Amino acid sequence: MTPRFDAIGMVASDLAASVAFYRRLGFAFPEGAEEQPHVEAELPGGLRLMLDSEETVRAIQPAWQPPAEGGRISIALLCASPAEVDAVYTEMVGAGYRGELKPWDAVWGQRYAVVLDPDGNGVDLFAPLPGVAQ
Repeated sequence: MTPRFDAIGMVASDLAASVAFYRRLGFAFPEGAEEQPHVEAELPGGLRLMLDSEETVRAIQPAWQPPAEGGRISIALLCASPAEVDAVYTEMVGAGYRGELKPWDAVWGQRYAVVLDPDGNGVDLFAPLPGVAQ
């Protein structure tokens, strides 16, 4: 038996707000997803991003409680260029989402920034800097 990585699951305190956030980043949730208790977006390579409402999780695990503080996971999104890192960060912050780390040239050779989803989970935006082998 060999389990294989298939999906990333996250609990959303406001599922509609999370769907809107991830759609803005290019995740293709089906129409009407914001009205559902569980939604999935297919990712490249056959993976899925799954979002569940807190109510859905409590229906399965009645004692479940959200973490006391912000998110505990992050998702990393590869951008086409350093300029795209800047543009996506600016667009997301301009749309009212919280920027955790403004774009900068990281010592490991990437343009790097972090925005937070509605539940405080980090979404890392990155692209290789010109001339840096990855």
